[in-house]
Amino acid sequence: MRKILIVGATSAIAEATARLFARQGDCLFLVARDEARLVAVAENLRVRGATEVGQATLDLCETDRHEQVVAEAVQFLEGLDTVLIAHGTLSDQKACEASWQRTRQELEINLLSTLSLLTILANRFEVQGYGALAVISSVAGDRGRQSNYIYGTGKGALNIFLQGLRNRLHRSGVRVLTIKPGFVDTPMTAGIPKGALWATPERVAHTIKNAIERKRDVIYVPWFWRWIMGIIRTIPETVFKRLSF
Repeated sequence: MRKILIVGATSAIAEATARLFARQGDCLFLVARDEARLVAVAENLRVRGATEVGQATLDLCETDRHEQVVAEAVQFLEGLDTVLIAHGTLSDQKACEASWQRTRQELEINLLSTLSLLTILANRFEVQGYGALAVISSVAGDRGRQSNYIYGTGKGALNIFLQGLRNRLHRSGVRVLTIKPGFVDTPMTAGIPKGALWATPERVAHTIKNAIERKRDVIYVPWFWRWIMGIIRTIPETVFKRLSF
């Protein structure tokens, strides 16, 4: 039975993953901003078999409360061995281009709030000598594109941070998993036309659960995005800058 903290627990991917944990009888502590939605998700997970489900309401940009919420999770769960960080927003690229304030807000939620949590959790896990940190990033962080480079900047910087953290914590027995989804059909992408490359939250959730259990380092979800992004990364900059995607 694992003791799991899920941050951004009301997101579609996080909720689908939490259902898989609940089915195994794991103990869960959920953190999200929308209190009413959080209560509903927690109740659903209890029905699905979770041994215990605790919750805390938090705007993740309130980084001065991160220590307190992590402590609440540890106290409720009587320990902590697994964390899934799944919060974020899909940035409005044009709005960010027009406003540094809007760009900063996007980087605060998609990057800085996550780095704050990871710093606290990494230090705790390093001392205890075990644990798994799983963080949802994005394929958008693999290369900057004109259509989403603000969002990609946050995810790209997050990927580098996770690489360094993985290297730092390896000898302590702490695992760090970087999760890079491609297109996922969630409420956050509701206004975008769907196609063959799109995955469901349930498919992504199964991959995340298996990756945590198999102690993976980096995963692309679905798997074919590894090859798609590999091709995109090899395009010379002289050619890439002329592309309109």
